[in-house]
Amino acid sequence: MSYQEDEAAEQELETKPSDYSSTETDAAGGDIVTVTVGATVPTGFEHTAVEEVKEKIGVDARICKDRGRIYFPITTNQLYQVHLLRSVDNLFVVVDEYDHYQFKESKEETLEELQELASKLPWTNALEVWKLNRTLKKKKVHRRGGNGTKVKPNNETIDATVADVKQQELPEAVEGQMKTETTPDIEASTQDSEDAAPKDKVIKFRVTCNRAGDKHSFSSNEAARDFGGAVQEFFQWKADMTRFDIEVLLNIHNEEVVIGIALTEESLHKRNISHFGPTTLRPTLCYGMLRLCKPQASDIILDPMCGTGTIPLEGAIEFPSSFYIAGDNNDMAVNRTVNNTRHIQKRRAETGSASGLPIDTVQWDLCNLPIRTSSVDIIITDMPFGKRMGSKKNNWDLYPSCLREMARVCRPGSGKAVLLTQDKKCFGKAISRMGGLWRKQHTVWVNVGGLLAGVYLLKRTGAVFGQTPEDVYESRGTVKTQVHEKNDEELS
Repeated sequence: MSYQEDEAAEQELETKPSDYSSTETDAAGGDIVTVTVGATVPTGFEHTAVEEVKEKIGVDARICKDRGRIYFPITTNQLYQVHLLRSVDNLFVVVDEYDHYQFKESKEETLEELQELASKLPWTNALEVWKLNRTLKKKKVHRRGGNGTKVKPNNETIDATVADVKQQELPEAVEGQMKTETTPDIEASTQDSEDAAPKDKVIKFRVTCNRAGDKHSFSSNEAARDFGGAVQEFFQWKADMTRFDIEVLLNIHNEEVVIGIALTEESLHKRNISHFGPTTLRPTLCYGMLRLCKPQASDIILDPMCGTGTIPLEGAIEFPSSFYIAGDNNDMAVNRTVNNTRHIQKRRAETGSASGLPIDTVQWDLCNLPIRTSSVDIIITDMPFGKRMGSKKNNWDLYPSCLREMARVCRPGSGKAVLLTQDKKCFGKAISRMGGLWRKQHTVWVNVGGLLAGVYLLKRTGAVFGQTPEDVYESRGTVKTQVHEKNDEELS
């Protein structure tokens, strides 16, 4: 396709009404583009992400039929705020979406239809947002001196690559709109740090297909290959799987089809951690657990099995009015937490922010905590699943003992605990033995590394510790409290 044909097609698509992107004119006479942004979130915490979007951006988000995704509208001047969300893993701008896409019966007809779809999509506004997003990322990298790397998506992902076009071959409609939307400070940054897509610079891209459903006649690889080839022909782009500038997403879930352009190169869940352990939790999941217990100012929040410290660190950053005590019985885990804390403090100091964090780290025995009785407001921790850490056999002794010690240090009547575990049978039995000390209020089912795990919200009863039958529970054997790391050195 020639440049003139491409430009005409883009201008025609730009004027086509769309539910997913629109253009408004502000008082100053400049165009503000409205688009739909999609975000992947920890499965089970979709409602938490919806609440955060409403609080921080002021718009209503909707949950996708496929768990683990939300969608919400933004204007281009809100793009920076989107990157500050704590509950999302990856972001993309929606080009178009179909709730009930009617796939053809034969594979050949379906793939041919996907090829035809590529030239009919309203790419203009999505590409405009992608360009603006690149200028924001360049400013961020310039400040921090960082450089992101691509991580592999969680779903079934197969890449068909497409790429390589000169800047003058981008649609002029996109160029003109970007000049209108770009603010002076962004223009200055762009000139100083080199344009996001300078003239004569080769732009590379790939197509990634995430497909779910058993009624499709085609594979993810075939869909990405044929759709990507059509996009390549439409834009006259060439291929690069690893060093791409644009990633086009083709998400297919049963009859739902969403086409988007990625806005994040590296998942936002890696934002706080520099020293990883064998079972490090994603900060996005930690944020969901923290919101579940609703920390208040001056609350004392305890993580008795902190591992690498992801939970207390996420809390100290997002809910700094509370104080966090992190501990573990393993010295390697404690050292990782300390190192991660120092990493964040150094990063904050470099950006001119206050470097202090309301967190302290201690090495201790989980079942004999050096903490006063009834002095903790919230306990939040990732318990050993009995797979990579510990064993399910040990959990039968460990869970009742640690729940009893948690009940001792937690405030009666008002204290809460948010506990993550995949060992549902053992945890359920332990809670039934703690009926006089803990009451289960809510359970959120989440996906942790492919395992179905439960996040349990417990309420501390008003029973005085030392006056219930649970207080004299004796383990059937010696409780081994190497919670997060009996085999840590081997795994490391």
